[in-house]
Amino acid sequence: MKILVTAKRVEDPESKIKVKPDGSGIVQEGLKYKINPFDEIGVEEGLRLVAKHQGEVVVVSIGGKEVQEQLRHALAMGAHRAVWVNHTGPLDQLAIAGLLQKVAEKEKPDLVILGKQSIDDDQNQVGQYLAEFLGWGQATFASKVESLESEQEKNKVPAIVVGADGKTVRVIREVDNGLATLECQLPAVVTTDLRLNQPRYASLPGIMKAKSKPIEELTPAKLGVDVTPSIQVLKMSAPPARKAGIKVPDVPALVEKLHNEAKVV
Repeated sequence: MKILVTAKRVEDPESKIKVKPDGSGIVQEGLKYKINPFDEIGVEEGLRLVAKHQGEVVVVSIGGKEVQEQLRHALAMGAHRAVWVNHTGPLDQLAIAGLLQKVAEKEKPDLVILGKQSIDDDQNQVGQYLAEFLGWGQATFASKVESLESEQEKNKVPAIVVGADGKTVRVIREVDNGLATLECQLPAVVTTDLRLNQPRYASLPGIMKAKSKPIEELTPAKLGVDVTPSIQVLKMSAPPARKAGIKVPDVPALVEKLHNEAKVV
């Protein structure tokens, strides 16, 4: 089977994010970047599925030349080849889904796996838009019953289950009151949650092999997609600074402050 997975470039959460004084964006200098953790989980699940069912994992990323770093990371994990959509301007979720739609129509995968959201803007929209644009079934927030310390996880058993006939996919999905099991006809779109798996580290041999794996370059124009944003970010602002905490001498003093200052009791 062929699996298409995304690999968005995001700011490393360990970096200190600062908003520009004019509110036009964040300060880029000195920031480190990595593959979106939810997408990395998607790459891992794709690799587990093709290890079981044979096939290939194709990874796709949208951005300037710098996103090749994240593509090479996915290739070092074991992905077979990569697609780079070269675009440096702003994009909204509809445009991203439109680009991925064209890539999917070109690649004709059996399954598209995306992170449920990216940790930079937390939009959680692209997977749903993509399924709608393609007219495919979707299963969002893919998770599993077993813990990340289970034997299944240690043996890298895929949590996304492909039917014996190769025509369906079964996904355990996180919902508000627990887990739900969904089954979709293939091809389908699946978005991954944090508890789906623990991504592997890229090995040294994998890193060396990734240098020679192909990266196909595409552009929005070549794909025939108008990426003019429908949504514009007008201003960013940092959250207000938190006040320093205080120590109270005893419980009555705590209750008094909670009642008279915080007004929560």
